[in-house]
Amino acid sequence: MAADRRIVIENCAIATVDADGTEYASGHLVLAGNRIETLGAGPAPGGLGDVARRIDATGHLATPGLVNTHHHFYQWITRGLATDHNLFDWLVALYPTWARIDEPMVRAAARGSLAMMARGGVTTAMDHHYVFPRGSGDLSAGIVTAARDMGVRFTLARGSMDRGEKDGGLPPDFAVESLDDALAATEETVRRYHDASFGAMTQVAVAPCSPFSVSTDLMREGAELARRLGVRLHTHGSETVEEEKFCHELFGMGPTDYFASTGWLGEDVWMAHCVHMNDSDIAAFARTGTGVAHCPSSNARLAAGIARVPDMLAAGVPVGLGVDGTASNESGELHTELRNALLVNRLGAHREAALTARQALRLGTHGGARVLGRAGEIGSLEPGKLADLVLWRMDTLAHASIADPVTALVLGAAAPVTASFVDGRQIVENGRLLTADEDEMARTTRAEARRLSRITAEA
Repeated sequence: MAADRRIVIENCAIATVDADGTEYASGHLVLAGNRIETLGAGPAPGGLGDVARRIDATGHLATPGLVNTHHHFYQWITRGLATDHNLFDWLVALYPTWARIDEPMVRAAARGSLAMMARGGVTTAMDHHYVFPRGSGDLSAGIVTAARDMGVRFTLARGSMDRGEKDGGLPPDFAVESLDDALAATEETVRRYHDASFGAMTQVAVAPCSPFSVSTDLMREGAELARRLGVRLHTHGSETVEEEKFCHELFGMGPTDYFASTGWLGEDVWMAHCVHMNDSDIAAFARTGTGVAHCPSSNARLAAGIARVPDMLAAGVPVGLGVDGTASNESGELHTELRNALLVNRLGAHREAALTARQALRLGTHGGARVLGRAGEIGSLEPGKLADLVLWRMDTLAHASIADPVTALVLGAAAPVTASFVDGRQIVENGRLLTADEDEMARTTRAEARRLSRITAEA
């Protein structure tokens, strides 16, 4: 769409999630090409030139598109397994299955994961993929292609593991890479797919899996690689008490100190989970600008604990929301994490003062954009930013009696997505994807899940 051919959206409530938290009870947005041209109260101004489409959004709330900061797409085809395990036992139970994934499985799982997020308001997704069994095909290509086909803005966190069972790790040895192979493959992935330009649809981060599945050499050299290539760094951190114990036994220090010793704190780094953080850990993250992907549903599913999100926010730590893998969050949706983040954190020390509905929405939008290093492009509705936004229908039985639309979105039932735009292109209409056949994906993911189960049973 040419910049002078505009989409005009009118008569909707708007939560911009800008720095001032600006909101309009009834307002308009004008999209020109892939940018937000203007927005404000009341109807759109006249004299806009060539308007390609007008949307009467009466009864809707417009927000920035949701930003998912942590996920494992491949787990879509292993949902509903090991449902009563903590993290380490869950990993031991599932690694023998995950070690047998291949390119068709990963591509199908990525499509299923992306589709579920997109139809629920996610406009920017990420995938932390770290399982690369020998002979499994070009897994990164399958994931990136799936995101391109879905029309979702995407970050591939190219993961790696080099600590297999023989080295005291959890994954089977044939599912891990050597140090040199992991670094070389990660660099190649960055060079093939990373786009550093404004408005990029695909970016890549360097992402060794976790302290207990990765050698210190891979952590340290991975950080050096990322900074040489000018990309971000991502890993799991401080997820469980078992991880804390593991780090003290193996490295003689806790996870945060270990990350600091390997170059893994900084404004270009974000960690998943960060459940078990003391005051010193939080201060270190705040001082260095290290970000956090908060995954409340997965943390609860695996009994990991309650992350100290209110304390992180008070200290100035960048915090976004993550689905985490769908083997530990079977819904695979991010909009449910808005509600769960608020409710779970109110079970912690701050109780009812932990988070507000607007803080929860900010975590899922601007917070996520900041964690991914893209707050200047996405995460809020402002002139000049990319046209990534969602129209949530708020006038149905589920929400109509809640006067405040933001409260309705966060605390109410999952709101229907009437329209979702990414880069100015509509990808969802009335809760259905416009870029993929959902029924076909359901059949394919079910078939690939069964094939993986059969291969695992025969091994």
